[in-house]
Amino acid sequence: MTNAKEKSGAKKRVVLLAGDAERRQLIEDHPEAFLVSESLPLRANLSVLENIAVVLQFRTNTYIGEANDTAWKLLTQVGQTGCAEQRDPDLTYEERFVAKLLRAIVLSPPIILIDRPAQLLPDTNYPFFLNRLLLALEGRFEQCWILDYAWNAALYTSRA
Repeated sequence: MTNAKEKSGAKKRVVLLAGDAERRQLIEDHPEAFLVSESLPLRANLSVLENIAVVLQFRTNTYIGEANDTAWKLLTQVGQTGCAEQRDPDLTYEERFVAKLLRAIVLSPPIILIDRPAQLLPDTNYPFFLNRLLLALEGRFEQCWILDYAWNAALYTSRA
């Protein structure tokens, strides 16, 4: 890694990378991590609530009612219950990102990798948005690494 910088304690860090080869290598080196990426879309035939709950149902054999309750609690925690019944084509970038992040958090992986947030949140002040979102989810994840390129380092100043 070119430069790993800690922000908001040990749970979240911004990993600034020199280029794409380094980014791909970091992802490959952490198979225990759950990736939040543009390349891993939501299931288009499911609502946001169902996209989160289905992970619990299939990965941990959780009963559908309990999985839906957990998904609803997470959406409530981040103030996004308004999009719970919407499907991917009707979501804003922020709502889509929240669904992908909660889909990762619901499994409590040791590391969540948010891959190139500018691709996921193109018209959002994403460092500020991510800080606010991850603070709301404090206690729900072990570690979250935000993978970005070194040339975006200025975006992660204290004002973000």
